[in-house]
Amino acid sequence: MSKYEGEYRSGIIAIVGNTNVGKSTLLNSIVGEKVTIVSNRVQTTRNVIRAILTKKNGQLVFLDTPGIHQAKGDLGKNMNKSARSASKGVDAVLLVVDGSVSPSEIDLGWYKRLANTNIPFFIGINKSDIIKNFHKAYHQMWLDVAKQKESNVKPFWNYFCAKDGKGVDSLIDSLFKMLPMGPPLFPEDILTDYPRKLNMGDIIREKLFNLLHQEIPHSLAVLVDSIIEGEANWKIEAFILVERHSQKGIVIGEKGRLIRKVQREAELELSNIYEKKINLKLKVKVEKNWRNNFWILKKLGYA
Repeated sequence: MSKYEGEYRSGIIAIVGNTNVGKSTLLNSIVGEKVTIVSNRVQTTRNVIRAILTKKNGQLVFLDTPGIHQAKGDLGKNMNKSARSASKGVDAVLLVVDGSVSPSEIDLGWYKRLANTNIPFFIGINKSDIIKNFHKAYHQMWLDVAKQKESNVKPFWNYFCAKDGKGVDSLIDSLFKMLPMGPPLFPEDILTDYPRKLNMGDIIREKLFNLLHQEIPHSLAVLVDSIIEGEANWKIEAFILVERHSQKGIVIGEKGRLIRKVQREAELELSNIYEKKINLKLKVKVEKNWRNNFWILKKLGYA
């Protein structure tokens, strides 16, 4: 008898929702390691990232999607397209909402989109530890949408705090119960199948986001050009793409201080992840209108 027969369950779950509601933080909390970058800036996640949680009773495969937002340019449109398409062809959908704020038009859009779904549908209310919350508003909005759409769908409600992990185990148990029985979809020792160059680029971009604040984060991208793997030492060369020459100076910083700080922080995190000494070389390159350049977007994994 196969060791996966019986109660073993596996399936693919799309994590969807508005931008900056904690989807990536939740995913990192679920798998117990950092598989996607986290920032308090909107549009941090630009790709659909697959992360895998394997336990004795089954395997959950998560798609962490970009947050839906008002799209500007091909990059924004591709992000929205990726988020919407990721909710198709999966075994369950987890819609994450921010319980500390009132429901948005994008939350309403997801409700309407999922009102007649024929797969398990979970509504996860993040930041459920906030005393002044909007839980009732989210429930009422669902009742209004279900009535309008004549929907018989009954979502599974879950409450958690992605940042500190409270309620996350309960969510995992709920997801396992609703997945079909079957063998694992990925080898048990794999945490993510996200391409390494894209992962490295995201880590570098996260450091830039955290230092640049609201100045130019959405006008830049990071393209890892080469990785030279030595036995104990890896040399990585990456380009930071910006749209204007004025942005190049901001990224470099006074006397190169900002880009050196980004380099040091990224080297440290990459060293911890890959257990190698990392020598990172960063160059800033002006690529006008890169967000509408199909070939650049393709190299970045956004197209």
